[in-house]
Amino acid sequence: MKKGVTLFAAAFAACMFYIAGWGPEGSISASENTNESIEWKTVVSIKEEAVPLASKPAGGSVKVPKASGTVTFNSNSVLVDASNTGSGYVMVQYSGDSQKIKVQVIKSGGETYTYDLNARSAYEVFPLTEGNGTYTVRVLEQVQGTQYAIKSSNQLQVNLTNEFEPFLYPNQYVNFSSGSAVVAKGAELAASAPDSLGVVTNVYNYVVKNFTYDTALANSVQSGYLPDVDQVLAKKKGICFDYAAVMTSMLRSQGIPTKLVVGYTGSLYHAWVNVYIEGQGWVDNVIYFDGYDWKLMDPTFASSGGNDPSIKEYITKSTNYKGKYTY
Repeated sequence: MKKGVTLFAAAFAACMFYIAGWGPEGSISASENTNESIEWKTVVSIKEEAVPLASKPAGGSVKVPKASGTVTFNSNSVLVDASNTGSGYVMVQYSGDSQKIKVQVIKSGGETYTYDLNARSAYEVFPLTEGNGTYTVRVLEQVQGTQYAIKSSNQLQVNLTNEFEPFLYPNQYVNFSSGSAVVAKGAELAASAPDSLGVVTNVYNYVVKNFTYDTALANSVQSGYLPDVDQVLAKKKGICFDYAAVMTSMLRSQGIPTKLVVGYTGSLYHAWVNVYIEGQGWVDNVIYFDGYDWKLMDPTFASSGGNDPSIKEYITKSTNYKGKYTY
């Protein structure tokens, strides 16, 4: 790696932020019964783990998650609505008294995704991003420290309507609605684009040219941080997670399947964006095409790196990026 990139990567050490369930050093252990009847005394340990976003789509039609009530699991103050797993999401509601609740979404043989459940007596949306198969969705209540008791655990057989569904809906990390400012801005940026690639290019260029990296936030961010995409848009300032969440929200709201990916860039945990372009397929780690080749254009690095040639060289190499979680 060139010296300029090394220095730049070191400067982005501040991009490390804390989100429940992320990071290479965490451990979760439990002896559990995955049937609906759960022993209240089953306890797991969850650490707070370190981490560090063809033809033109119709656009303007924001998908809205719904708790349809046709497939539900109700026990121990937990209500899980699994009516729309074919659309790539499950909804969870908690009505108990505990101040700290975790939700885990685990595909058989895949990663364990651990989230904070923040709402009380209202549903939150959790994506099913690992494709078709058997998932376990469990809800855990804090006992003390990192010790959590399993309140609810249910197995779901997921058969997606199509592979894109999980990457078109809002969820806890990519949280937008039809009235969101990011949706209006996405529509504005898409208006002049001739095709999907043009929409991606316009959104990318807007973020890269107008956003700045929030070093103060990166140095002070706490466990459980979630992007407020409208607030980030208003400030035009954020950390890597914010950049990726804003871009993902804009593109999904315009009908472009988009993955917010969290993983490694070098030794740092970071967030970036993958998109699906009709006629090209999934373009992993890449959101820009120069007419000849796909170019990796990580929005945070590109924005903060300016015209530094070493940064441009670094972000155009997909081998510098290794995804771990997809939202």
